[in-house]
Amino acid sequence: MLQIEVKNVFKSFKDVKAVRGISLTIESGEFAALLGPNGAGKTTLVEMMHGLKKPDSGEIFIQGKTWQKQEHELRKIIGLSLQETRFAEKLTIYETLRLFASFFELGDKRVNEVIELTALQSKQHAMTGTLSGGQRQRLALAVALLNQPEILFLDEPTTGLDPNSRQDLWHILKSLKDQSKTTLILTTHYMEEAESLCDHIIIVDEGQIIKEGKLDDLLDENSRNLDELFINLTGRTINN
Repeated sequence: MLQIEVKNVFKSFKDVKAVRGISLTIESGEFAALLGPNGAGKTTLVEMMHGLKKPDSGEIFIQGKTWQKQEHELRKIIGLSLQETRFAEKLTIYETLRLFASFFELGDKRVNEVIELTALQSKQHAMTGTLSGGQRQRLALAVALLNQPEILFLDEPTTGLDPNSRQDLWHILKSLKDQSKTTLILTTHYMEEAESLCDHIIIVDEGQIIKEGKLDDLLDENSRNLDELFINLTGRTINN
């Protein structure tokens, strides 16, 4: 089943052409990586996919529906974690999750499930203001998973995390992939993250898709990994 269809989408901010004629499709159950350097247009594209921004032109369909006509229905099936999620620092992890669960009329059972899924049991009574960066990102993921979303958007979820915290988050996402039919759209500029988690790679640069496909199909003797592929496509590294 086709989960997301983007048709010839453009988006500009004053003189900056953030997204320039992007078209793509994402199937049900796929883990798709939007890969590219800062300023490539990844975040803007994702914000249009999950309804935060409107395209200047083009169309976006989520399970055949549009944000203009079926926003209420789409909000029920989507989970979202942005680059910087802020929480009330005087609430505990458990209290924070109960608050967000109430928006979906969910009870303690689901709160406990996502605490276990994101390995936050030992910290559930800690105030969010005392959490490390990795723990805060796991809490943000737990919030995004509360409504058991059919489509999950994660915008650079491991940026700024230490290697151990990054690996912890990858492990959680791999478990989610094995245990559910959730479709994931992940924006990242970490090549290893995309290689480890995703089976559909979409490389974006300067507001356009420059290459996409299954990881194995993208690599060859000249591009043995995504770092080499990006350099061969653009003449520079992804962090430039």
